[in-house]
Amino acid sequence: MFKKLLVAAVCSLAALPVSAGAAFAGEARLAGWGNTVQTKGRRLGLLIGLVMALLLVNPMSADAANNRLSGEAYYDAVQCPAPPAGYEDFTSYPGLVLTGSLEGCLYTKVITSKETPSGVYLETGEEVFIGSLDGGPVGTFATTYKFEGKFDPASGVQRHGRCQHPIVEGSGTGGFEGATGRLGFKDIIGDPVTYDYRGHISLR
Repeated sequence: MFKKLLVAAVCSLAALPVSAGAAFAGEARLAGWGNTVQTKGRRLGLLIGLVMALLLVNPMSADAANNRLSGEAYYDAVQCPAPPAGYEDFTSYPGLVLTGSLEGCLYTKVITSKETPSGVYLETGEEVFIGSLDGGPVGTFATTYKFEGKFDPASGVQRHGRCQHPIVEGSGTGGFEGATGRLGFKDIIGDPVTYDYRGHISLR
């Protein structure tokens, strides 16, 4: 979209006449030509201002890196023994090992949970990830999350589940300084249950 707007603005600039000398013929025409030049001058100023504004607000600026995320995850308290400093109470579950775009450990603190008689389970909470992106420098970022799953009311066996994890703006440190974005997890039902994740992260 930005490129299209910029091209349109440049094309409009190119369409302006370079010389109005041919329009000069007598006093009356001189006055009319002056008005035309003033009008086109104002249009030129507006177009230049538009181009500069688009350059300033262009969301794909050089100081931003946007990354698609994908990978797998599984619980392992040996590989992920303890959450980082400042998140000592994020121990509602064992550490979750992430592989793929993100390499590291995710730790969870459950805030609310609810189960219905039909087997629907709802949960919200907070998380912290410590690790790296595509082999880059190590850092951390925090998320909130909302989980929804379905369990068999009789046996308690999970049928499906998924959750959304928006990154908390301003929580990134180290290699995740300035991180914004979102992760989505899908439960892969098995023994044990594992997880696929997809999402995006922007580093500024």
